[in-house]
Amino acid sequence: MLYKITYYIFKLFPRLKKWFWKKWYTIFANKVSDPDLRFMNYGYYSDDLNIELSAEDEKDRYSIHLYHYVASQINLTGLKVLEVGSGRGGGCSYVTRYLKPSEMHGIDISPSAVDICNKIYNIENLNFMQGDSENLPFEDNSFDAVINVESSHCYASMDKFMREVSRVLKPKAYFLFCDLRRDIYVQEMLDSIDSNGFNLISKTDISTNIIDATIRMSEDRREAINKLKSGWFRNVLESFAGVKGSKVHQSFEDGFLQYISAYCQNVK
Repeated sequence: MLYKITYYIFKLFPRLKKWFWKKWYTIFANKVSDPDLRFMNYGYYSDDLNIELSAEDEKDRYSIHLYHYVASQINLTGLKVLEVGSGRGGGCSYVTRYLKPSEMHGIDISPSAVDICNKIYNIENLNFMQGDSENLPFEDNSFDAVINVESSHCYASMDKFMREVSRVLKPKAYFLFCDLRRDIYVQEMLDSIDSNGFNLISKTDISTNIIDATIRMSEDRREAINKLKSGWFRNVLESFAGVKGSKVHQSFEDGFLQYISAYCQNVK
């Protein structure tokens, strides 16, 4: 019940939602400085997806699968790409090393997360900086593609974000997206993507793929949370991680939360 009340309050006060998530991710980055923790998404599993990964990346397979599924909807080779909401940088690193854009830029609202990324990664054509999704720190017509993975549910305004993405994208460039929403707000999210300067090309409900991935990652994530000695906060962290049996996992199972992947083209 508390979980659903929180969703309702955030809907009424979107600026509070934005403030909360900035604080949460900043505190999380400060408390969990492990350089091996490079992804925080719920992952993606499909029998049809089995990409070849290095030994170093294998431990993050299902989180990488989500990035691959979203980012490979177009060919990024040689393109200038931006990820909004880059978190701990694992997605940017994967896209840079495996999908071969000419430049990869990651921005995140949390200064602590950006600091971690700048310490962890040393890849020539990859850089990170602090930035706000509703006021992107780039010139007009700067990018060939923008990626946004499991981040937009933290924003105060999806419409403002989409207009900013349209502004920094070149004409006819692409926005590649996935995220979760309450079932009753999914259409509102899709309407934002299919407007504000964009034409929605494709959308897919991947909730089942997300559920399957969280089940496969649950044991490892529980073990990692136990190492933090988080006490009473353990249940919150398990839900945040989407482990099997948590409130978030159950919300996917019962349809309260739905997870959508989409991509669209800038029509300006």
